[in-house]
Amino acid sequence: MKRKKISCFVICHNEEDRIESCLASLSGWVDQLIVLDSGSTDNTVSIAERYADTVYQTDWPGYGPQRNRALSYCEHSWVLNIDADEVMTQALKDEIDSYLSHENIAATLVKFPWQTFLFGKPLKHGRYSTPQGKLFLKNGAEFKNRSVHESLILPDLCVKKLAAPLLHYSWRDYQHVMEKHLKYGVLGAKEKYKKGKRASLPYAVFRFFTDFLQQYILRGGFLDGSRGFMMALILGQYAFHKYAALWALNSQTKQKD
Repeated sequence: MKRKKISCFVICHNEEDRIESCLASLSGWVDQLIVLDSGSTDNTVSIAERYADTVYQTDWPGYGPQRNRALSYCEHSWVLNIDADEVMTQALKDEIDSYLSHENIAATLVKFPWQTFLFGKPLKHGRYSTPQGKLFLKNGAEFKNRSVHESLILPDLCVKKLAAPLLHYSWRDYQHVMEKHLKYGVLGAKEKYKKGKRASLPYAVFRFFTDFLQQYILRGGFLDGSRGFMMALILGQYAFHKYAALWALNSQTKQKD
């Protein structure tokens, strides 16, 4: 049978150095390629226009609302959600083609391994090597309405895991690693604050150590050598930033009261 049609969307902002590799790996393979750009000031839009079927220039409502906005433009039943720092391998495309060519498909979510690179080499263990659910059945699907960590909600979850990897180039350099995790930590704190959550500085320090140990020991990060140690430190810092930022928000509220 012919492979079922796929709509793919990419949300982006100032990604001129990475988005071409992403879109080139998708163009001509997916049946609909959509890019939503949220006010890029570099050449991201002009690059996207060379590859995508449609490029929308939008505001930035947060990760969850933006992905839901992109999802509304998707015409086909199967949707692929790829970020500008990710690249499809030929092996993964072939495996997806094979799976979506089956007459009867039970899965509503297809996961594939994430091969994440840190300073030029892939991390083979820990959080950034876990399979990602990037391909899903559109009917009834939506992303959580959150500014960050906007997980996908499906009415009937049935998962299929593939073997070929999706390449993930999340960080440009050391500075980008620090900036990105600080940004996500603060956004996560704001989400918790809106829900009435509280935190103390001792708890923020405690979470640094527990998240470091979880990544480095329990998830096998030590097997990635110096990069694994660095990744564990980064995730410990991320946890600290999130709960320290939450403590700061709570403290500012007390001062106002």
